[in-house]
Amino acid sequence: MTAKTFNVLVLCTGNSARSILGEALFNHLGGGRVRAFSAGSRPTGKVNPVALETLAKHGVPLPEARSKSWDEFVGMHAPKIDFIFTVCASAAGETCPIWPGHPTTAHWGIDDPAHVEPMEARRAAFEKAYALLRERVEAFVKLPLETLSTAEIKAAARKIHEEAAA
Repeated sequence: MTAKTFNVLVLCTGNSARSILGEALFNHLGGGRVRAFSAGSRPTGKVNPVALETLAKHGVPLPEARSKSWDEFVGMHAPKIDFIFTVCASAAGETCPIWPGHPTTAHWGIDDPAHVEPMEARRAAFEKAYALLRERVEAFVKLPLETLSTAEIKAAARKIHEEAAA
């Protein structure tokens, strides 16, 4: 019997920073049990170079990094998404597409590091965003996802965020 692979979609508005970090962390820490994607409601069209620099510094690969629209994940040929995480306040409050299969959603708000100035402060902000996301992703991928109900997973994701934010 083959173990289930869970598909995760990490959403933000621009899909250039936080959602990119989230996608990479889920893929890296998911141990093959999780396949992550990221997207934005209004993608910038390019990945923030400091996001890629931060991932490289921590040895977290994301060779296919690109900024893309969430529209890629609602079509007939899109992968079935099991879990959606919004990582910025604006994406959490936006009207989202109707996701096929009604995936479990949770909001893990992280401050946007992309526009912090000067550059040294931006790098520090990316490090902080990376650490906050890593803490949440590590806790989530340790959950017994195969045996939890949708409500239990949603509650666990909320609790992970609340405990990390405390």
